Amino acid sequence: MAAEKDQQKDAEPEGLSATTLLPKLIPSGAGREWLERRRATIRPWSSFVDQRRFSRPRNLGELCQRLVRNVEYYQSNYVFVFLGLILYCVVTSPMLLVALAVFFGACYILYLRTLQSKFVLFGREVSPAHQYALAGGVSFPFFWLAGAGSAVFWVLGATLVVIGSHAAFHQMEAVDGEELQMEPV
Repeated sequence: MAAEKDQQKDAEPEGLSATTLLPKLIPSGAGREWLERRRATIRPWSSFVDQRRFSRPRNLGELCQRLVRNVEYYQSNYVFVFLGLILYCVVTSPMLLVALAVFFGACYILYLRTLQSKFVLFGREVSPAHQYALAGGVSFPFFWLAGAGSAVFWVLGATLVVIGSHAAFHQMEAVDGEELQMEPV
């Protein structure tokens, strides 16, 4: 595996690569591997947003077929659209940024504290899961004041509208080996 990564690094041109685009904050593991797999299977953005490929479906059958095939074909692109909408929501809401900062700050303080010694509260050692629950409890009022619940529903709704309309109106990509289908007359 390490030899493959060295070969990939040698084969990549200078500049931006998959490893430099991923934040250094994401630790090696399942999350980083999942994100790298998504990035590797992303379809070209030029075909994703090509305006000439959009049309109204002729009937309900074609609409359903487009939804299924486009979601399958552009799955990685849709993941990045979803992540972009989350980022937009967080950046445009200063109180949500403050709430996230409080939560991650509390988690970081707990992490530093556990490196020094065991965290003891009322004479009992507190497990890491309970410590992070405590951080969530401390930051909950900030999330409530920031309207995090409505932000979550806004992101979900916007994602469904954007992805659903793209999948419904984008003409399907031709798949290799697909036979021509005859339309009834």
